[in-house]
Amino acid sequence: MTDQTAQEPTMEEILASIRRIISEDDAPAETAAAPEPVAELAPEPVAEAAPLVEEPAPVEDEVLELTERYEAPATESIGDLDVADVAPFPAVQPEPTPAPAAAPDYDSLVGESAAASAASAFAGLAATFQKPEAPVAAAQDMPFVSGNTVEAMVQSMLRPMLKDWLDANLPAIVETQVRKEVERIARNAG
Repeated sequence: MTDQTAQEPTMEEILASIRRIISEDDAPAETAAAPEPVAELAPEPVAEAAPLVEEPAPVEDEVLELTERYEAPATESIGDLDVADVAPFPAVQPEPTPAPAAAPDYDSLVGESAAASAASAFAGLAATFQKPEAPVAAAQDMPFVSGNTVEAMVQSMLRPMLKDWLDANLPAIVETQVRKEVERIARNAG
């Protein structure tokens, strides 16, 4: 074990080499151009090992003494401007999302009313497969109770009037619209 301790550098030697490297780094750039060869240190006997304390190289930089008190420069007058008159920055508003693009207009074979008539015919067909509703009493016979809302009362009163109007006007509307569509198709074909 004594052979091993004799070959290993002591703590003082390690610190001395670190100090030497630091002092070399602080040396001027001229000495950095010519690097010194690194000499290996021969281990000193433990009995002769004395703590090596090297003083750091004196720093030749000029030291700034702060003995005078700092005074802020006088503020300049900015005239009649008042600090309160400055408007705050407006809040950042998110960009509005673009409206969805409208569906392209297609040259339809059937007009809107004819499509509506066909849709109502399909709705009527679907209604025939539903359970029949219980007959609704007249509006004056229906007292306001828990399940009877104003909307239900208005719907029951308007249903007969709407039925009469549709019976009187729907065939003429469908006939007119079908004629217009047929004429438009004939003009485009000819």
